[in-house]
Amino acid sequence: MTIRTILVDDESLAIQGLQLRLQAHEDVEIVEACTNGREAIRAIKTHKPDLVFLDIQMPGFDGFSVVQGMMEVEPPLFIFVTAYSDHAIRAFEAQAVDYLMKPVEEGRLADALDRVRQRLTEKRQVQEVEKLREVLAEVAPQAMTDFAASEDGAPASNRFEKLINIKDRGQIFRVDVDSIERIDAAGDYMCIYTADNSLILRETMKDLEKRLDPRNFQRVHRSTIVNLSQVRQVKPHTNGECFLVLESGAQVKVSRSYRDVVARFVH
Repeated sequence: MTIRTILVDDESLAIQGLQLRLQAHEDVEIVEACTNGREAIRAIKTHKPDLVFLDIQMPGFDGFSVVQGMMEVEPPLFIFVTAYSDHAIRAFEAQAVDYLMKPVEEGRLADALDRVRQRLTEKRQVQEVEKLREVLAEVAPQAMTDFAASEDGAPASNRFEKLINIKDRGQIFRVDVDSIERIDAAGDYMCIYTADNSLILRETMKDLEKRLDPRNFQRVHRSTIVNLSQVRQVKPHTNGECFLVLESGAQVKVSRSYRDVVARFVH
């Protein structure tokens, strides 16, 4: 898999530094470098890259304006690169894959590219399935029906992960999904709790939910997912809310919007 990439920065030294660091990643192909936002929009529409490293503060169109300029086309993945940390929250709100501070550290760059590879792999898998659907629907309608049925009836064990690799504090932990008690979201980070550990995973809740079996893992709050097999008690609270008492003794609040989850335990 080649990651076709555009670099955008009004400082030539910053572009040169990034080009130098990216040489260590053989799957990254730099197709163009741009020095302002207008050039970047034209280049993205022309080359349709997989990834754009995008400076935020530039004369004229800044980095956020470039992202907004992509709304009418399928946008690439963006990694913001800037000297100012106060733009971080807005960068993640703009669905950036990552946010790198200048000067870019090689370790942080490698982590960001790992996330890009994961996103691109997932995207291409979806595209391949859709292509197969189109072909089957055209040349073998019955096979298409069988294909859809096999997908719907596939065992959950084949569709959802049993182990999750988490890079935290310079180490890689292989976490058995069944051992996860609860997951709390904090922006683009997930705090994953097991009986004897807590780990930080850099991933959105939306993406993480796709990897977990919904028969076991359910959202009980806007920012909390619970392993239902770990629930030992339901404690009613005021205003239609309640608390779930987990195996470890931890208590998790269930908001009214997710009361249907509690119904599994009281019927």
